[in-house]
Order: sequence, then structure tokens, then C-alpha cells
Amino acid sequence: MQGLDFTVLIEYLPFLAWGAWWTALISVLAGLLSFGMGVVFAVVLLYAPAAIRVPVAGFMWLFMGTPLLLQLFLIYFGLVQIGIDIPAVWSGVIGLGLHYAVYNADILRAGITSIDKGQTEGSRSLGFGRLQTLRYVIVPQAVRLTLPPIGSNMIALLKESSLVSVIGIAELVNAAQLGISSTFRPFEFYIAVAAIYYLLNLLLEGALALIEKRVEATK
Repeated sequence: MQGLDFTVLIEYLPFLAWGAWWTALISVLAGLLSFGMGVVFAVVLLYAPAAIRVPVAGFMWLFMGTPLLLQLFLIYFGLVQIGIDIPAVWSGVIGLGLHYAVYNADILRAGITSIDKGQTEGSRSLGFGRLQTLRYVIVPQAVRLTLPPIGSNMIALLKESSLVSVIGIAELVNAAQLGISSTFRPFEFYIAVAAIYYLLNLLLEGALALIEKRVEATK
């Protein structure tokens, strides 16, 4: 019976480190995109005219109703068929970012509607326009209220970033698969990958907790 031999990982540590770097980078970029577009989608759904609101709502329904894996395939392999060639890394960032943007939008929309209408009336009485009211009064308060669930989405995004390996990005899972194909030691590599993901999750949770504390301090 063959036992575990973690020494096989030593030779492949640079590959795993490189994969962890790409996982972190893609997750950060996709997280920023998901947050920014989530705000935009939420505002559009609540305040834009029907000509803009309806297509955005349809787009969100499409992304909510289909798997992330399929969305990555469509962005990377599908768009090239109509002349839109997006590099794999950016396909992964866009796919992950838009997938979680629609969920962040739902959270932020609930946060915006929970803000007392007196906040809007008060800011308008001070001479703020509609966009200024949203930018400086309503949206910041909604973000503060919804940070915990948005943070949960960011953690889920980090975990699902492993799916970008299917479009050839050399992230953590892809790096492990390369090592497995050479050593035929899957268990050791998958344990190592699990440990690295756990570490990345801890770092992300720490960063989110710090952001929440700083936001609370600005109240």
C-alpha cells in the first residue's frame, strides 16, 4: 500500500506559488468588478428608465439562471465566434465579476431601498442633485449596511475562481493538475491546494473584517 509522500511537492512549490498568485489576482480584480457593477446594476434597476432597466434586468436574470462554468465558456470560447477575442485571464475576471455582480446588485438594491426617504429629502433640500444624492448619501449608507453579505459573496468568488482553470488559466488548481500529471500523486497536491485556499480565505476574511471596522469607525 502506497503511503503519502509530501516531498513530491517540493519541486512544484514554484508552480503552486505562481498558481496562488494568479488565483489571488483574478479574485481581487473580479471582486472589484463585481462590487462596482453591482452598484451600477442596483442603481439602474431602481432609478433608470425602462429602456435601460429592462435589458439590465434581463441580463441579470440570464446570469442568475445559468452556471458560472457555462458563462466562462461563452465569454472565452463563444464571443470569439463573433469576432470578440478576450484573453483567458480577462475572460475569467469578467465571467467571475459579472456572475457575482448580479448577486451583489440584489443585496445593494435591498440596502438602498432600506434607507429612510428622509435622507433623500434632506439632501435635496441642501441642494444636492439626484446623482449627487445617490453618490454621497444613499449608496455609501447602503454599502455600509450590506458589507457582511457582500463580503460573503467575495469569499464565495475566491473559492469559485478555481473554475477558470477550464479555460487554461494557470491558477492554483491548474498548477496542481500539472504536478499531478507528472507525479501521479493527486492526494498530496489536492491537500496542498486545500491548505493554500484555506490560507487565502483567512487573509480575505481578515481584510474584510478590517474594512468593516474602518467603515464602522466612520459612522
